[in-house]
Amino acid sequence: MIAWREDCPSRAVARQAGRVFSPVSSLSALAVSEPPSFKPALKSERTLWDRILEFVSPGLDSRDELIEALAQAEDRHLIEPESRAMLEGVLRLADLTAGDVMVAAPRMDVLDIRAPYESLLALVIDTAHSRFPVIEDSRDHIIGILMAKDLLKLQRSPELNLRTLLRPAVFVPESKRLNELLRDFRSNRNHLAIVIDEFGNTAGLITIEDVLEEIVGEIEDEFDDSQAEASVYTLADGTLRVAGDASVAAVNEALSLNCPDDEFDTIGGLLSDRLGRVPRRGEWVDLQGWRFTVMWARGGAVRWYRVVRRPDDEAAAKPEPVGNSGP
Repeated sequence: MIAWREDCPSRAVARQAGRVFSPVSSLSALAVSEPPSFKPALKSERTLWDRILEFVSPGLDSRDELIEALAQAEDRHLIEPESRAMLEGVLRLADLTAGDVMVAAPRMDVLDIRAPYESLLALVIDTAHSRFPVIEDSRDHIIGILMAKDLLKLQRSPELNLRTLLRPAVFVPESKRLNELLRDFRSNRNHLAIVIDEFGNTAGLITIEDVLEEIVGEIEDEFDDSQAEASVYTLADGTLRVAGDASVAAVNEALSLNCPDDEFDTIGGLLSDRLGRVPRRGEWVDLQGWRFTVMWARGGAVRWYRVVRRPDDEAAAKPEPVGNSGP
């Protein structure tokens, strides 16, 4: 027999109701009773401490403050240089237009609809593009876009008309914002657009790769040549980021230096030779009026340098010192 405690809540409730308590009756009452109503929790109000923190450290109110916050986060090693460059690229995307990053019309690789198949195939092989604007009579008369893979269909079926292989061309004005253009590229599953000027003439072309390069930097494939600016970036605050594996020739061109490139292939090797070892994070080396500070090192090699003009009060010194930016 089960003994019920006197302090049991269910028994106390039964006594107050003036009836005999039993487990069966309690379960029945629970079965027929209405389910408890759940009310959404009210949003807790800000405490006095939250108000004080908000007053002492208010949020960011402008894009300049956000860019400055990114610079501080990089200085405190909270984000890597590549992450800061990408975030700043996203912020700048809305300020750029298609006319700012397009390939100008004179530099466009186009196919003439009336050209023979052999010349079309030779141009496709030489340029190694995947899409080509097709013109008729002039560059201002673009009749469509030809995929390079579709050109092979003519080799198997010479009786095909090239016009039947063309895809509709997308035209955008020069003033089209890059953030809007990127959204259109994604929604329409299109990778190339023809840019026209205010008079309706062909101003150039722009691809989704051109837009993405404004965020992540230069995108190279097996057909691209090495570019000097691929490893040298200029940020919004005027400082530069130089990759440790950037070639000496590329840094010479970007910073107007005259460092010899016959002994060392990379700028990281040249600076390590001046120091006598691989520099650590925070250490800096002055080179021909520029100060290279190690921002990120991993695996026994420097990945990124922060480069600024050497301070004027130190530029007059004869030796180019090596130091540590830390305390």
